[in-house]
Amino acid sequence: MAASYAQEEKVAIAAVRRACILTSSVFEKLIKNETLVKGDNSPVTVGDFAAQALISTILRNTFPNDPIVGEEDASDLRVESGKAMRDRIVSLANYALTAPLAAGEDPLWGVGPGKGQSADQLMDAIDRGNHAGGSQGRMWTIDPIDGTKGFLRGEQYAVCLSLIVDSKVQVGVIGCPNLPVDPAHPEKGLGAIFAAVRGQGARQLSLDGTDPIPLRIPPTTSVETLKFLESVEAAHSSHSFNDRVSAALGVKATPVRMDSQAKYASLCRGEGGAYLRMPTGVGYKEKIWDHAPGQILVEEAGGVVTDSRGESLDFGLGRTLGENYGVIAAGKDVHSQVLAAVQKVQGELKAKV
Repeated sequence: MAASYAQEEKVAIAAVRRACILTSSVFEKLIKNETLVKGDNSPVTVGDFAAQALISTILRNTFPNDPIVGEEDASDLRVESGKAMRDRIVSLANYALTAPLAAGEDPLWGVGPGKGQSADQLMDAIDRGNHAGGSQGRMWTIDPIDGTKGFLRGEQYAVCLSLIVDSKVQVGVIGCPNLPVDPAHPEKGLGAIFAAVRGQGARQLSLDGTDPIPLRIPPTTSVETLKFLESVEAAHSSHSFNDRVSAALGVKATPVRMDSQAKYASLCRGEGGAYLRMPTGVGYKEKIWDHAPGQILVEEAGGVVTDSRGESLDFGLGRTLGENYGVIAAGKDVHSQVLAAVQKVQGELKAKV
C-alpha cells in the first residue's frame, strides 16, 4: 500500500502558511522603508533566513530524523558582525512561530504562544538545511523566498517546500501571497497555497490553509492559442529561445512573465499553457528546491514536466539537477508538441554554430 503522507502534507501546509505571514510582514514592515538591494543587510536576506528558520524548526519538531536541503546557512550570522541581522531574524522567526494556533495545528509542532526559540536554536535550524541531497531516503527541500526580485517589487514570489523520498517528490507545497485567489475575479483578493501529494491530486487552498479547490490543467483547444509562462528576468531563462519556440509552434499570444514557482501554480490553473525555462548559458545548474514542489503540483494536476531531452527531472543527484537541459512543463495534450518544437529550435541553433 502506498504511503498517504497525510501528516507530511498537513505540516507542510502549516509551515508554508506561517512563512507566508512572515514574508508578507517583512515586505510591509521593512522593504517599503529600506534600500531594495539584496546584500548582507537587506530585508530580503532577513526574510530568507527567518522563513527557513521557521520552516526548519517545524520540521525538526515533527520529523526530527528527516534531513533538509535548504538555500541558506547561518555561518555569517554566528559572528559578532552578524549580530544586528541575527537579532532581526530571531525576532521575525519568533513572531511567526508564536502566532496563535490555526485549525488543525498542534503545539507539539513547535508553534503557538510560548513556542519562541533562542538565537542559537534558530541558527541551528537554519543550518539543518545543509544536507547534500542524494538518491536514497527522505529529505525536505526549502526555498524560503523564491523569486527575490518579484518579492522586492511587491509582485510574484513563492514560499516552497517539498518532501522527496528515494529521488521522487512525494509532497509539494507552494505559497503565493501575491497571486490572485481567482484571476477571473480580482475582487477576491490575493494569496493562495498550492499543495499536491503523489497519487492524490493537486489543490489550491486559501492562505489560511482552508477552502480546498481541486486543480486540473484545462485542455488546450489549439497550440496556437498557448500562452507561455516564463521568468521576468532574461538572465534566468532565455527569452529569445522561447520566442523561437513560439514561432515554431505558431503561437501568437504574448508570454506571461512572472518570478518564482508561482508559474507552476499558474499553469495548473490554466493561466498559461506551458512553462519554459531554458538555460541562458553554460555552467548554471538548477537547484532541486527551485523545481521539486512545482513538478509534483503540475504532474498531479494532469501535466508533464521534463527536460529538453524529454526525460524526467532527477532529484537524486544532490543539491542540483545536474547538467542543465532546461525545464518544460505543460498539459499532457500539448507537452509532446512543445518538446518537439524545443528540440527543433535547439537543432537549428546548433546548425548555425
